[in-house]
Amino acid sequence: MWFQKRLRLPAVRRGFHLITDLLMAELPELEGIEVGTAHFFIQHTSASLSINENADPTVRQDFESYFNRVAPENAPYFRHTQEGPDDMPAHLKAALLGTTVSVPITGGRLALGTWQGIYLGEHRNDGGRRWVVATLMGKASK
Repeated sequence: MWFQKRLRLPAVRRGFHLITDLLMAELPELEGIEVGTAHFFIQHTSASLSINENADPTVRQDFESYFNRVAPENAPYFRHTQEGPDDMPAHLKAALLGTTVSVPITGGRLALGTWQGIYLGEHRNDGGRRWVVATLMGKASK
């Protein structure tokens, strides 16, 4: 069984945001898969997807602080600056964190660990709404 759907995420402020529940709410088809894989791909070069801590919001704040030091705005060595000081750092953050995550499906649910959630990394000050392509593949439930 294969299923694919393009999901529109709401606009969020810059930072790291848990989107696991949002993705699951948009994919009732998950319930029909006994065992398989859910693959999520963000169709943007200045936002990212990753999996990490889903309970303590200070983890997401620390992620933002860390990546702002790794890829600072207004660095004098950036040449790609026409779209604003947050643009090139956003591309670097997205490249470091990645544009995809894959999660096993078990019994119609994402088989994430107890403390795991899917993050949207919004790396622009005004990134707007983002698109994620979700591809579900696996053995259908009986």
